[in-house]
Amino acid sequence: MIKNPIFKGFNPDPCICRKGDDYYCAVSSFEWMPGIPVYHSKDLVHWELLTHVLTDQVDLRRLPSAKGIWAPCLTYCEAEDRFYVVYGVMNSMNSRYFDVDNYVISAADICGPWSEPVYLHSAGFDASILHDDDGKKYVVSLEWETREGYEKPGVICVCEYDPQAKHIVGYPQRIWDGSTNRGCIEAPHLYKRNGYYYLMCAEGGTGYNHCVTLARSRNVFGPYEADPEGYIVSSAINESNERADPDHLKPKYFNPQSVLQKSGHGSVVDLPTGESYLFHLTSRPFVPELRCTLGRETAIQKVKWTEDGWLRLDDDKSGKLAQLEVEEPQLLAVPMPQQPSFDDFDEGKLNLCYYAPRIMPETFASVTARLGYVRLRGQESRTSLNSVSILARKLTSVFATVTTSVDFKPEVYQHSAGLIVYYENQNYVNLRKYYSQTLGGSALSIIHLENGAKNEMLDTRIPVDDSKEIVMRVVFEGRKFHFEWGYKVTDGSGDQCGGKVDSKSLVRIGPDFETSKFSDEYCKFGEFTGTFVGITCADRLLHERCADFDFFDYEADEDQAVPVA
Repeated sequence: MIKNPIFKGFNPDPCICRKGDDYYCAVSSFEWMPGIPVYHSKDLVHWELLTHVLTDQVDLRRLPSAKGIWAPCLTYCEAEDRFYVVYGVMNSMNSRYFDVDNYVISAADICGPWSEPVYLHSAGFDASILHDDDGKKYVVSLEWETREGYEKPGVICVCEYDPQAKHIVGYPQRIWDGSTNRGCIEAPHLYKRNGYYYLMCAEGGTGYNHCVTLARSRNVFGPYEADPEGYIVSSAINESNERADPDHLKPKYFNPQSVLQKSGHGSVVDLPTGESYLFHLTSRPFVPELRCTLGRETAIQKVKWTEDGWLRLDDDKSGKLAQLEVEEPQLLAVPMPQQPSFDDFDEGKLNLCYYAPRIMPETFASVTARLGYVRLRGQESRTSLNSVSILARKLTSVFATVTTSVDFKPEVYQHSAGLIVYYENQNYVNLRKYYSQTLGGSALSIIHLENGAKNEMLDTRIPVDDSKEIVMRVVFEGRKFHFEWGYKVTDGSGDQCGGKVDSKSLVRIGPDFETSKFSDEYCKFGEFTGTFVGITCADRLLHERCADFDFFDYEADEDQAVPVA
């Protein structure tokens, strides 16, 4: 059985496509770079993080949290033997105008190189593309509504795209406002099957009333008929009418009978075996707080096409409720390589699992400057929306232990480096080594930002020896987490004894912190992403002071569930 979620932690808005025996799934990345992670599988059971689509094609600096790259659409055009990605850059959500620019790029190989971005339009977000069997291409998206007196957030629109002219044909035309009355329609994908154009959408908002719906038409511009069953899959299985409420979260629709919440925003793939699978967004909140520290994740459901041409969950007993365990496809099992839990930075390049807010990690992180270390060049403060040196991994479980060792010699109070738990630039906790003017030398302390309120936690301050590397650790224990520290213990050759740190050599520093507060629901400045844990360096004076980190050890128990009261 396949156990959900298949991509744990911050992996929302999945878009699946197939080329031969290979399956590729792209997810959203928002302000994090590199952008648009792509996962690869041959059996839909075993997956690897294969590549990222966006590296230097976009500039996300100065964009507020939760903006950036929204809902990519990854497709394979068999006629051209070419991959396409349509993505939107959300620039602003001020006054609910949602200023987004949509682009299309393509590549002969899923790992690139990708073509230069071609601007499509700014009609709305979640744009995607259909390669029709007659050679034409169509772009579908949500047309975001800003006018008073009109239903919000808007309706689905479509237009033709001319790849020779690199321009859309005419203006986008409105075609669909939903198969249900849940409202907040978004995430459209167009498919062509048996002479029908199928329009798959998300309805109910990307919160607790989320669902996947389907409509169809003989003409791409409509009219479309609604699925007689209303929706395909959801976590909220009761009927509702929320067209008058544009709020996306809707916590009143939390279903205590389901572990997988917020299930919606789907895409479908047909297998050569005749089987079909639906990939969709989901979340696992702390209960009763209803806070999703791990963000929005990706789940999979086995589905089937009915004789009358509609899509249903394959397990008749499950009804429409998103399932934790799903039957595996009739494909040969092919294990995939995984990102290492322990990284000693000896490979000569950064592993794919590392991300940075708004800028590429390689602009400040080097694994060649010092053998066996990653060197981070300090830049602006962690609150900045511009150039911040944070090298981080996605938190995939609220039961995890993350350890690193840092060699850093600060000289002024603007120098600091250490271990960070980071949701966005106004919500993080940082165990840092820095220069304390009060103590006249290097010190450790914790700095905590909670919805923009800064607490320097001077009661955690302790002087440390510059001649020794500092081991830092954060321990997640479900609803709470805390930090630990100690000096690096080496053998006669200077290597860390046993490769990893002896837990008994570390001592606690600072209080417990509440894990659930790192979430869409609690944070006031960011949403839609998830919690990261990583290493960081700042030089707010000259942007040149560096910190060397010997290793990064990420140990997560992904089999434990998010705690329920």
